[in-house]
Amino acid sequence: QLLLDEWRPLGGRLQLPPRLTWKLLLVRRPLYRNLLRSPNPEGINIYQPAPPTGPTRQPLEALGNFRGWHIRTETLQQNLSWTVKQQCVSLLAEGLWEELLDDEQPDITVMDWYEDSRLDQCVYELHVWLLAADRRTVIAQHHVAPRSSGRGPAGHWVQVSHVFRQYGPGVRFVHFLHKTKNRMEPGGLRRTRVTDSSVSVQLRE
Repeated sequence: QLLLDEWRPLGGRLQLPPRLTWKLLLVRRPLYRNLLRSPNPEGINIYQPAPPTGPTRQPLEALGNFRGWHIRTETLQQNLSWTVKQQCVSLLAEGLWEELLDDEQPDITVMDWYEDSRLDQCVYELHVWLLAADRRTVIAQHHVAPRSSGRGPAGHWVQVSHVFRQYGPGVRFVHFLHKTKNRMEPGGLRRTRVTDSSVSVQLRE
């Protein structure tokens, strides 16, 4: 009853497959929570300006808890580079079930916050794919690469979000990837920070 109250309006008429129990769902809580691991690996608070930091020679993994993220670097020209972080969420492993995903097609919301570091005109990209069970077939996707407006103080946080709706049956995975721009300076690497990344699933009105 607790979950049915939380999952209104559709919660009252959801039918669970035999392999699932309400007790298991109460433990997993697959709806309305962040399904990404280590969503704030550097422990940065978006309600304050990004903390000042100088260039560093430490690897990114030494600056926080990046468990769950696959990290790589893309080298660009003019001492610039991208830090690419990604993870793939298995919706079934998180407690959702095929009938819910295929018949109800609940909203899948992705959200992120990046620092307007002014290291370049574009310092952030977000790429998200909704994938089928084979983890290769793309059912829906979203890509954005916002440009800096140059307004406001450097270092303020910028929110990026997207809601997938009516994406069709077959979605089993969410592949979340974001890129942040770096610039090599005499003292080391100056980075664009990112925090509070999230992937969540919600029932629609």
